[in-house]
Order: sequence, then structure tokens, then C-alpha cells
Amino acid sequence: MAPTADVATLDAIFKAYDVRGLVPEQLDADLAQRIGAAFVAVTGAPRVVVGHDMRPTSPQLAAAFATGASGAGSDVVSIGLAATDQLYFASGHLDIPGAMVTASHNPAGYNGIKLCRAGARPIAHDTGLADIRDLVAAGSVPVAAAQGTVTERDVLAGYASRLVGLAPVRGRRLRVVVDAGNGMAGLTVPAVAALLGPEQLDIDPLYFELDGTFPHHEANPIDPDTLVDLQARVVATGADAGLAFDGDADRCFLVDEQGGLVPPSSLTALIAQRELARDPGATVIHNLITSRAVPEMVAELGGTAVRTRVGHSYIKATMAETGAVFGGEHSGHFYFRDFWRADSGLLAALHVLAALAESDRPLSALLARYQRYVQSGEINTVVVDQAGVLDDLRATYDGRDGVTVDELDGLTVSHRDWWFNVRPSNTEPLLRLNAEGADAATLAAVRDDVLTRIRSHR
Repeated sequence: MAPTADVATLDAIFKAYDVRGLVPEQLDADLAQRIGAAFVAVTGAPRVVVGHDMRPTSPQLAAAFATGASGAGSDVVSIGLAATDQLYFASGHLDIPGAMVTASHNPAGYNGIKLCRAGARPIAHDTGLADIRDLVAAGSVPVAAAQGTVTERDVLAGYASRLVGLAPVRGRRLRVVVDAGNGMAGLTVPAVAALLGPEQLDIDPLYFELDGTFPHHEANPIDPDTLVDLQARVVATGADAGLAFDGDADRCFLVDEQGGLVPPSSLTALIAQRELARDPGATVIHNLITSRAVPEMVAELGGTAVRTRVGHSYIKATMAETGAVFGGEHSGHFYFRDFWRADSGLLAALHVLAALAESDRPLSALLARYQRYVQSGEINTVVVDQAGVLDDLRATYDGRDGVTVDELDGLTVSHRDWWFNVRPSNTEPLLRLNAEGADAATLAAVRDDVLTRIRSHR
């Protein structure tokens, strides 16, 4: 097999955790086929599962990947249209490696492939993704003498049943606005809602039509601009809550009954409380830019909080090492031990709805105990010398009274009343700042000081 993509292109589209690029300029059906064959060569899997999202190019790329995988000798189970956590369900339930064709929240011109080993175990750069890239680049993927088969299987009902079984919603009837962003939540939310029944959950759908051109707004709920329609609908209808999902529906963001945006750290704390009630003393994972309220809450509830680097492969690996019951990230990814340690935005949403249905309080009051500090959100700055900026910040803050410094992921500087983390981007000349303070004034002071120092290097 001769290579069809130059090394520069492959390096550009093989990211830290997945494959992602412009179609067809960087990723086309021929390359997807070669990635499918390399995936089988690296995993050695006799059977794999493949799903795809609603982007116009996704069915073709998924079919090409399946052709490559079957050509390398693996039997392919095609689940068709699916959310990413639905693919993880299939990988876990069938105990086989999986591939999900999606570009998640990226604009319509992009597509990509998320990969996992059997049991939904992650494949990242250091755990197989680089090996797949190298095989594709070398054109050295063998073609099997006996090709595998491709069969179709519908797993939507089993997936929905699994989620509802893990977080059953019982109690008062809820009215919830859901913005699917024309993404895969338009398929999965109705399946779950049907199991709960209209007497328990009244869904008000926004943009449920599957449309990978994203005619209303980008399916990227970490961007507050994409949540404006949801906020307005919640307030106008008097709904109990609003849910927003990204394009492949593995991330969930929350709006309270007043239209207020709920920090993902608050969801992490709420779900941690529920999981610790079910499994007292368990371990909960949080990444290092999650609010300080999360480890505080876990400790108060008798659990053990473990801090990790940012990124799903680190979260999942640490969950496996510690046996953690749950893990949460600031980016709206939530991971569950009983869902093969995979992330599921819809399962996180069900936990919130279950807590709300069991309570007679509105969502804003239910979450108030978890919102102890003020966070900056992520602020990106383009810099030429990332390492030089980090060295300058380290020299500035290290040694100050009451300050501790660590380099678990970038540079984290902590004080009793505040903390900040600055991390370099893996793919762009950016530094990412996240900060938190005991109050708005404290946050503003530390944020502005750090930003001034970062921007002095531009």
C-alpha cells in the first residue's frame, strides 16, 4: 500500500486524542479506508464496531473506514447514525474496539474519527494513535487474505436502557428545554425520553433535526453565544432546566430555570454527591482546572478526590488505576465507572434531572451549594515562546508567601484565596489561562496580573 497523504497532513490531522481535519482537503474516503486498516493492524481485533454522526460526509467516511477494517481481516459491526457515547456503549457492551466518525463541535467543513479499544478504553497519541498514523504514513498496512464481513446492528434501544438504568428519574414531572444543535442528541434524547415517559419528562426540543451543516448555530455549547436561544426558551416557557449538547452529544451543558449558565464544575460536584451516596468512600477524579469546590465537596462527603491533567485519556487512565466511580472535566465531559469509564453527556444530564425531580427546589437553588468560587473560564492568548512565558510566571510567583507551584499540566499557582493554571496548547501557539478566586475582585486581580505578564511576551 502506497501512502496517499503526506506526513505534514497526517501530523496535522492526527491530534492528541483523535483524527480531525478538513474534508476533503485533509481527510477523504481513501485516507479513512487506510486508517481503518491500520486500526485493525494496531489493535489486532477480529471484530470492530463503527458509527457515525450526521455530517454530510460522515456516512461515506464510515463506510470507507469499514472497508479498510474488513479488508484487513476484521468483521465490522456498523451501528449507523450514533452519538459518540452510543459508540462507547457498543464497544463496551460487545467488548470490541470501536471507531466513531465525527468532528464533535467543529464547524461543518470538518470531520474526524474517534477510536477506542475493546471496552471503550481510550486510544490516544501514546496508546496507539501514533502507531496508526505511522502505518498510514508508511503505506505498510497489509491486506488480509480473507476479508472480514460488514453487518448492521441497531444499539439505540440498548444504549438508552443502559443510561436510564444507571440514573433513573423519579419524582416530580419536569419540563426541560433541550438544544441538540442539529446534532446527535436529536436522535438519542427522544430515545431516552420515551423510556421515562411524558408523565415524568416533558421535552421541549430545539434544533432536533439532524443536520451537519448546523443551520442555526455551531454545536459547541462551551461557547456562550451558542446558548442564547436555549436561555431565552427556558425563561419564556418557565421550564425547569435547559440542556445543550455538542455535535456528537458526548458533552452536556446546563442552563438553570432563570436562564443562568451552570458551570460544569457544579455538575461535577452534584454528580459526585450522587455517586458517593451510592458508593460511600469512593474515589472521584477531577482535572486540575476544575473548581476547588469539587475536591472540597468530595472530601466533605467522605470520598477521595484525585487530581489529573486535562484530557480524557488521563481521566480514564486514572479512573482505571484508582477504581474511581466518577470523573468530571471543566469542558463538559463526565465519565462513569459503570459506563466503561467512558464519557456520556446524556448520562450526566439524567443525573441532574434525577436530582431535580427528587427535590422541591428549583435548579438554581439545588446547585447553589456547589458554586463557592468565581471562575474566569478559559482565556487563550497567542504567544511565540510558550516555554519562556511559563518560566517568567514561575519566577514571578514561586517563593511568594502562601503560594505553591506545581507542573502537573502546564503551570499551576495556588494560594488560599485563588489559583491559576496556564497550559500550552498541543496544536497551536497558544497559552490557555484558567483562574479562580474567592470572590470577583480577587479573581479579577489575579487574572489581570497573569494576563498582563503573558501578553507582554507577544
